Amino acid sequence: MKKFQVITLFPEMFTGVFEHSMMWKAQKDSKVELTTINLREFGMGKRRTVDDTPYGGGDGMLLMVEPLWKAVEYAKQQDPGAKVLIMTPRGMRWKQSIAQKYSESPHGYIFICGRYEGYDERIMALVDEEVSVGDYVLTGGELPAMTIIDSIVRLIPGVLGGETSAVIESFSDGETLEFPQYTRPVEWQGMQVPEVLLSGNHGEIAKWRAKQSRKAE
Repeated sequence: MKKFQVITLFPEMFTGVFEHSMMWKAQKDSKVELTTINLREFGMGKRRTVDDTPYGGGDGMLLMVEPLWKAVEYAKQQDPGAKVLIMTPRGMRWKQSIAQKYSESPHGYIFICGRYEGYDERIMALVDEEVSVGDYVLTGGELPAMTIIDSIVRLIPGVLGGETSAVIESFSDGETLEFPQYTRPVEWQGMQVPEVLLSGNHGEIAKWRAKQSRKAE
């Protein structure tokens, strides 16, 4: 079973994601274990402080290294072989081929979700990979972590159900987008399902799908 642990100040954000649809089924079928770790529980002093002003001045607050460090150590105790990922715009750009690689890896993953103006750089001593979901800035690392976990979990064998469900999807070969698909009814408001898909000729259907995929490059 592959383990995913998320270190965050807002664990409640993951409830809807982890407890519904594919994620829920993957856990029910013992394919994955999805848990959150509340960073506040590792905060400093009576107020459980997790942030402070940056040395050298500047706007905003930074997540302190000590609470982050303790949270990662706790996560490592639950899964000693897990890889630690931190969500940051400067990280490796996430793509389908990387999701496939991560889904096949025997390791579990620990996600650090930043907040405020960022985090004390010293936490990078515990990080195995910096990851980005695009060239833009979000309020925190929670949404990128959800995106990345979703993209990995759905590629784990048996999660989606159909053997070829993930194979025919966009970017599965690193080059093309998925071909258009249709279901009933045959006609809707003057728009028709392509005749080739109704023909029963699997060879011609395969050619049409390949052509449509190439058009989307």
